[in-house]
Amino acid sequence: MEIFLLVIAFLLMLIGIIGCIVPGLPGTPIAYLGLWIAQATERVDFSWQFLLVWGIVMIAVSALDYIVPAWGTKHYGGTKYGVWGSTIGVFVGLFFGAAGVILGPLVGAVLGEMLSGKALAEALKAGWGSFVGILFGTVIKLICCGLMTVELIQAVW
Repeated sequence: MEIFLLVIAFLLMLIGIIGCIVPGLPGTPIAYLGLWIAQATERVDFSWQFLLVWGIVMIAVSALDYIVPAWGTKHYGGTKYGVWGSTIGVFVGLFFGAAGVILGPLVGAVLGEMLSGKALAEALKAGWGSFVGILFGTVIKLICCGLMTVELIQAVW
């Protein structure tokens, strides 16, 4: 049973890493679940502080995934209209699969900026900021899942 649970834990880590790239698949929570599955074995003995810290990190990274597109919009000169458009685009994009999750914040930021009266070039710059935010969020999720995977490997071996 222990080998079975460890295989499941490593599969969850792999799915978590894939989920960092594939929109709609919650990568960091899946990888975190892998830590808990491994904890259920006799071979792995994470401390409760370790699991608590990783739980907090997982929640923070998951929340950032929704926040950084708006931050990117603002950083690239977007107004509150672009930030709101980007935020709305994140949630609307969830209904349109992979392309929607990537393009939703970008389109939302551009539309928000255009509704505020900005020219297309300025609106596109804010949209680009939203896209940069999405890329940044993806990198942060990959780092988080990669570190969890390293911790699991070290605990098993």
